[in-house]
Amino acid sequence: MIIMDATIDLRKRIHDFIEIADERILRVFNAIITTEEELSVPESFYEELDHRRAKHLEEKSKSYTWQEVKERAKTSVK
Repeated sequence: MIIMDATIDLRKRIHDFIEIADERILRVFNAIITTEEELSVPESFYEELDHRRAKHLEEKSKSYTWQEVKERAKTSVK
């Protein structure tokens, strides 16, 4: 409950601050929100990861050791 209370208090404090914030501060908040929205990962990405993991576990896909991955990366750069 302490964490929940802290979250509620923080939300209230931010809300109260926004009510009196000048344009510069509001632009900072807007930039944070925009960045957060852009960083969200679509559900389809996780679905694809699950699909690939299942194929790997069923041994239906090729796997490589870390050393093989590094070697392939070095070779492709040349």
